[in-house]
Amino acid sequence: MQKIKIIEAKENHKRLDIFLTEELKDDFDFSRSMVQKIIEKGNVTINQEIVTIAKKTIEPNDIIEIIIPEPEPTEIEPEKLDLKIVYEDQDLLIIDKENNMVVHPGAGNKSGTVVNGLLGQMQNLSSIGGVERPGIVHRLDKQTTGLLIVAKNDKTHRLLTQMLVDHQIYKEYIALVWGEFEENEGVIEAPIGRHENDRKKMSVTHTNSKYAKTSFKVLERFNNATLLQLSIETGRTHQIRVHLNFIKHPVINDPVYGRKNEKPTAFGQYLHAAKLMFIHPITKQEININSPLPEEFNVMIKKMGEDK
Repeated sequence: MQKIKIIEAKENHKRLDIFLTEELKDDFDFSRSMVQKIIEKGNVTINQEIVTIAKKTIEPNDIIEIIIPEPEPTEIEPEKLDLKIVYEDQDLLIIDKENNMVVHPGAGNKSGTVVNGLLGQMQNLSSIGGVERPGIVHRLDKQTTGLLIVAKNDKTHRLLTQMLVDHQIYKEYIALVWGEFEENEGVIEAPIGRHENDRKKMSVTHTNSKYAKTSFKVLERFNNATLLQLSIETGRTHQIRVHLNFIKHPVINDPVYGRKNEKPTAFGQYLHAAKLMFIHPITKQEININSPLPEEFNVMIKKMGEDK
């Protein structure tokens, strides 16, 4: 049965989607993007007139009626996958993702994803990410291994998302990259947006881009290669890979941003999400989780060392 909520506006010249996101937060915990979809589908009226424009401004005493949609049934098949759970409580869990595993279903990936595995063994997952991304707070690329946070309820999901925005979740990565560094550490600050010619790729650009910051530290030097420790203040799509490509030190075996003369391997790119550290949004306890490098990563480091 559909729920209907009626609100009398008290504010002047505020965007409809922003106003409703704030008003519905406590009862339904909708994200702004979810509210925008509700508006665009014609499920909101102002003074009994249907409104489908999310950025429409409201006036004091406007009567706003919202039809709250029923949760969409998921079409994702639960699967019994061997997800490596390294931390779990009643609000969240942390997975150590293996190589070549996609996080959520999409075009060409309907099974074998982290989400398929979660649905196969979890009773509760947050709904904020929609039917295709239940519980998913942030993502890792298919060939990036390591630590991934999953929310079990909407409240935890919302709080974790805000913590990411406020840079309150420390994420550390290890990467094996091409080239030698003169400096021992540094910072890459360069805006990231869609590639102008290939919409599937990201690039450093000043057109329709967002600020991005990546810090790096040299761990070990090899012949024409370097082992780096990296941390990110922002979470742009493919950020580390794009930034390293931008400074001419692409991740080894990166299939998208790597060197064009590289031959793809079964393991793929040498990028690992090695550490997560944050204050639990519910219990307020410190969470500090480390993930060891995959065996294939260690084999490559050993080989690089022998070639010095």
